[in-house]
Amino acid sequence: MVMNSPDGTIFPFRAAQSRASGNHDGQKPFVIMYHGSLVERNGLDVAVDALTHLRRTLPHAELRIFGSKTPFLERVMEEARRKDVEGMIRYQGAKRLEELVTEISNCDLGVIPNHRNAFTDINTPTRIFEYLALGKPVVAPSTQGIVDYFSEESLLFFEAGDSRDLARQIEHAFLHPREVLEIVRNGQEVYLDHTWERERHMLLSRLEGILNEK
Repeated sequence: MVMNSPDGTIFPFRAAQSRASGNHDGQKPFVIMYHGSLVERNGLDVAVDALTHLRRTLPHAELRIFGSKTPFLERVMEEARRKDVEGMIRYQGAKRLEELVTEISNCDLGVIPNHRNAFTDINTPTRIFEYLALGKPVVAPSTQGIVDYFSEESLLFFEAGDSRDLARQIEHAFLHPREVLEIVRNGQEVYLDHTWERERHMLLSRLEGILNEK
């Protein structure tokens, strides 16, 4: 299998750096980032619902959303207003990949809040590698397509579709930056084994082998 890894010329590798502390004065937001297709299977509603569990323990959390507007996004934002967490959300619209590099660099944590279904259970989201390439922690669901490559020592896991568990891991990332730094560094080792340069070489080698058999 060949991984769909990010283009290293767009997402240059950066060694992970720890935040100074889990303490916070409430002035600077703790930025949680979501980018990708705004469709139900990708679980933006789970991320928004996680904010309802975080607003007491992490009131300065800010969820920044990147992606093209969809009817699903409108429904999620209406639910955010109903749950009184709209003020913790910043919808930033669609961005080019080069712009996303800057946005990831400015976030504290990435989330892959997928629901569990037939597709997400076998999928390994490229977005995980995009965060890791730039040295950022990421919370992802413990679905088969992800645990095939990552362990609890190399990624922050939550139970797919469980907003309370997602909130727990976000809070853990905020409170334990040194521990999370080690997890990110381990995750980066996984990423470096699957860079697009390596995957491209593997693909070309396999194609060459197939052609030589004929």
